[in-house]
Amino acid sequence: MVSPSTFQLRFFLILALATTVFSATLSPSYYEHLCPQALPTIKRVVEAAVNRERRMGASLLRLHFHDCFVQGCDASNLLDSTSTIDSEKNANPNNNSARGFEVIDQIKNEVDKICGRPVVSCADILAVAARDSVVALGGPAWNVPLGRRDSTTASRTVADNDLPSPTMDLTELIKIFKNQGLDERDLVALSGGHTLGFAQCRFFRARIHDEKNIDDDFAEDLQENCPRTGGDGNLSPLDPTPARFDTGYFSNLLEEKGLLESDQALLSGGSTDELVKTYSHNLDAFSADFANSMIKMGNIKVLTGNQGQIRSNCRKLN
Repeated sequence: MVSPSTFQLRFFLILALATTVFSATLSPSYYEHLCPQALPTIKRVVEAAVNRERRMGASLLRLHFHDCFVQGCDASNLLDSTSTIDSEKNANPNNNSARGFEVIDQIKNEVDKICGRPVVSCADILAVAARDSVVALGGPAWNVPLGRRDSTTASRTVADNDLPSPTMDLTELIKIFKNQGLDERDLVALSGGHTLGFAQCRFFRARIHDEKNIDDDFAEDLQENCPRTGGDGNLSPLDPTPARFDTGYFSNLLEEKGLLESDQALLSGGSTDELVKTYSHNLDAFSADFANSMIKMGNIKVLTGNQGQIRSNCRKLN
């Protein structure tokens, strides 16, 4: 068992290292002088949205993840389709699945109003909203490095190719995370974000009807809400407590109750087994590694300085 003092020391050392190594051009204090009320405003809107609908916290976390894995953390996934933009919202992993855009719009409107002009990027809003969502649902806090700018492009093709699929095996998951500069610890920790939220039947139908590495009773219960045909959009929780940040996701994997194939792949006799077992009984270790990996992911291919733009409307270019 990790003592509180040991955990605290490890946690702050991790945060310091992550901020030093990965955030050379970003800073948690970026808006302190530009607009000191920016972060409190984001937090207020996120908390209100999560209080209205607990599921929204998971949705906002997922938006940040799906942003960063496609050409970097640049809010490209918020852009609507135009004659020159094939929106990432139409990619298979996002279509009729990604949600929370209206909350991001509200945040943007309120932040720009309180700041007096558009100084906070949509990419930074996604990063902070993800952190505030996790905190609102009982998870760890971390200092978000800030100063990202927004893309002027989007790519549905890249989204289809670079976002992890719910049917991937461990080898495929390790590869797709490695392509983003993320290692196996990041893979397991970030997958633990599935301690929050739900998945649609279309993403786990094959697993509950055809897979062998699944608890029989668990599969049978899910089949009632997710038949072989129909019900594509029916929801099932990704872990037993989908509105609380805890270790239930990993405990489920030990019992072969991972909802998605890509979830159960983390405990399949491979290199990530021991980390899953550790996280299943050590919330402190999971929380610390999750926070560290979120910082690391949030710095993938960021735009800074004069790159990109600060959008006035997160859904369209200036």
